Amino acid sequence: MDGNDLSADLDAFLSKHENELIEFRRDLHMHPELANAEHRTTRRVALRLAAAGLRPVILPKGTGLTVDIGSLDDDDANAERPVVALRGDIDALPMDDEKDVPYRSTVPGACHACGHDVHTTVLLGTGLYLAAQAAAGLLPGRVRLVFQPAEESANGALDVLAAGGASSVGRIFALHCDPRLDAGQLGVRSGAITAACDRIEVRVSGPGGHTARPHLTADLVFALGKIITELPAALSRRVDPRSSLSLVWGRVSAGTVSNAIPDSGIAEGTIRCLDDEAWHRAPDLLKDLVDSVAAAYGIEAELSYQRYVPPTVNDQASAAMFAAAALGVLGAGSVVQTPQSLGGEDFAWYLESIPGALARLGVRVPGSTASLDIHQPTFDVDERAIGVGVKVMAATAINALWDDGPMVAQPLPGVTGA
Repeated sequence: MDGNDLSADLDAFLSKHENELIEFRRDLHMHPELANAEHRTTRRVALRLAAAGLRPVILPKGTGLTVDIGSLDDDDANAERPVVALRGDIDALPMDDEKDVPYRSTVPGACHACGHDVHTTVLLGTGLYLAAQAAAGLLPGRVRLVFQPAEESANGALDVLAAGGASSVGRIFALHCDPRLDAGQLGVRSGAITAACDRIEVRVSGPGGHTARPHLTADLVFALGKIITELPAALSRRVDPRSSLSLVWGRVSAGTVSNAIPDSGIAEGTIRCLDDEAWHRAPDLLKDLVDSVAAAYGIEAELSYQRYVPPTVNDQASAAMFAAAALGVLGAGSVVQTPQSLGGEDFAWYLESIPGALARLGVRVPGSTASLDIHQPTFDVDERAIGVGVKVMAATAINALWDDGPMVAQPLPGVTGA
C-alpha cells in the first residue's frame, strides 16, 4: 500500500486500539520491574501477543522475549528479504515515583522514569498491527519484535544477541522517549546519536609517611592528583577531538588525616565517546597514560576498565528510512534533527554488527513550558505519543522490507556526523 493508504490504515487501527494501549502502558507504569526481574512485564506482553495469534519466545534467562511476524518459506517470493527487527526495552529504574497520578508506581524503589513502559507499549501496538497485516497477506517479509530486558544495567542487548535473537536480521530500529520534543515529533540523526559509556577505577599505592618528610615517601596524594588532572588533558592531545572522548572523575579518596601521607588511594570516573574506533582504543591508551604518570612519581597504579556500551552509531540508510516513514504517516514538520547525547544506550551493541538506527520519540505535551527529563522521579509523557510511536515503527518496518528488496542484507558501515 502507498503512504496515504498506510497512514489511513494505521489511523483506523489506532481508533480501535489506542485506549487499550494507553491502559496497557499505565498498568506497566504501576507495576515497574528492575533489570533482569521483568517477569510480570514479560508475561503480560507474551499473553497479549499470543492472543493475536503470534508465538513469542521467552529469552533463556526468563525475562524479555522475541516474536517473529510473517513467514518466509523457501518458495515464498519474499524469502530472500532480510528480517527487519524492532526493539523496545522493558525494565524500570531503581527510584521512587513522585508523581501524583492514578497510575503512579505501586512498587517502592522502582519507577518507569526512562519511558520504557512507553517503548514496550509502542512495540506491542506495532506488533498487533503488523500481525493483522501478515494475516491479510500484506506484509512483504518478516519482522522480529525484540522486547529486551535489562537496558539500564547494559547487559540486556548482549543477552539477546547471545540467545540468537538477532539471527537473520538485516536491519534493526528502536525508539527512545525524548521529553525535549513535542508528541507528534520524531528526532532523527545519522551517525553517532549517543555515546559510549565505560567506567574506570585507578588504585594507587606506595610508601606513606609523615607530611613533614614527603621526600621519603611516594607523596601518593600528589601523584594521585597528577593522574586526576593529567589523564583528561593527555586524552585531548592523543585522540582526535572529533571523537569527543572524555574522562570525568566522580570519586576520589585517599588518606584519613591531614598530616599523614597515605599508602593507597583510589579515583573512579567515566569514559564517554562518540567515535567507535576511539572507543575500541581507549582501554590500552588509558593504561599507557596511567603507567607513565605513575612511573614519574614512583607509585604503583592499577587500572580497572569496565566496558558498558559502545557509541550508538546510526546507519545513514536506516536513519533515512526512519525519517521517510515518519514523514509519510505524520506529515510535514514532524521530523527534526536531534542533537547528540553523551548518555549511554545498549541498543549500540546491535549496531556493532547490524545496520540500524535509534530515533527519539517526542513525549512532551505540545505548548507545555514544563521542563521534564528522563531519569527523574516526576517523569511522565503525553500518552498520544504511544500512537505516534506505533505509526512510526510500523511504517518504518514496512518501508524497510520494501526498500531493502529481495537481497541478502550486508552490514553497512556507520556514518559519523550529520
